[in-house]
Amino acid sequence: MNGAPPVVGKAYDFVLWLLPKVENFPRTHRFTVGDRLTANGLDLLTSLVEAAYASRKDELLQTANRKVNSTRYLLRLAKDLRLMSIDSYGFSAEKLDEIGRMVGGWRKTQPGRA
Repeated sequence: MNGAPPVVGKAYDFVLWLLPKVENFPRTHRFTVGDRLTANGLDLLTSLVEAAYASRKDELLQTANRKVNSTRYLLRLAKDLRLMSIDSYGFSAEKLDEIGRMVGGWRKTQPGRA
């Protein structure tokens, strides 16, 4: 994705996968869990895009890291409410773990971080 770190592409692909899943949630949960999941995914992606082009990245990467963690819990809730299959949950958890590791690695490369 045009010079952006690979994690931006991973987050983009994750959100691209997530949005149609949420559209298939039952109406009773689409506007609660679904909207929150969608917002978190989009916030994660935009935080990473902003970090890719910012001179001071650490705060944006902290935000991205928080979004990864909160999205994990929302996905787990969606699975437990049977809004998504076990396979979809497994796929999404794997992708989020990868994104989380990449964000953590990126944060460690920032100046002033030990």
